[in-house]
Amino acid sequence: MGRRRARAGYFEPAPRGGAAIALDEVEISILRSLAVQLLELIGPGDQPAGAEGAEEDPLARLFAEGPSKPPEDPALARLFPNAYEEPGEAAEFRRFTENDLRDRKRGDALAMVRALDAGGPVIELSPEAARQWLGGLNDLRLTIGTRLEVTEDENDELYRLPDDDPRKPLVMAYLWLGGLQESLVEALTP
Repeated sequence: MGRRRARAGYFEPAPRGGAAIALDEVEISILRSLAVQLLELIGPGDQPAGAEGAEEDPLARLFAEGPSKPPEDPALARLFPNAYEEPGEAAEFRRFTENDLRDRKRGDALAMVRALDAGGPVIELSPEAARQWLGGLNDLRLTIGTRLEVTEDENDELYRLPDDDPRKPLVMAYLWLGGLQESLVEALTP
């Protein structure tokens, strides 16, 4: 990575733009597991090329309709919120935007998995990959925060959980992801 070494657990600016981070095997394993779980939550993407029905007209794909109702799972509803309060407007907007949003979120999580699989002790991200990681880290925090029922109000009790509380690992992951996200923003800020 040139003259600079990434500090363990914190993103640093990369020499050619983007960011770099040094992660140990346990951190890589945890991040990869969380990103894969996010991919599973978001669901499968379009059929791969060559699959039945995959030879779709690109123009038809552009105008393909998605779901019109918000997801029932609270975490998915947080990742794919209604854009409008009025139900008709919300449904119409969702029909034409949710598929693309799902594709982007899936791509962000997949970029994390690929970088973690290809990385070593230091993972260097291009500016585009760093943007995808920002999206993926944000989606992971939103999902975990929803599962923990974190609200905009301060949830001090979550930060003082006893070690035997089953929510403790999720709280620790939530806080750790927040630190990663913050250090990545700082690394990308000129």
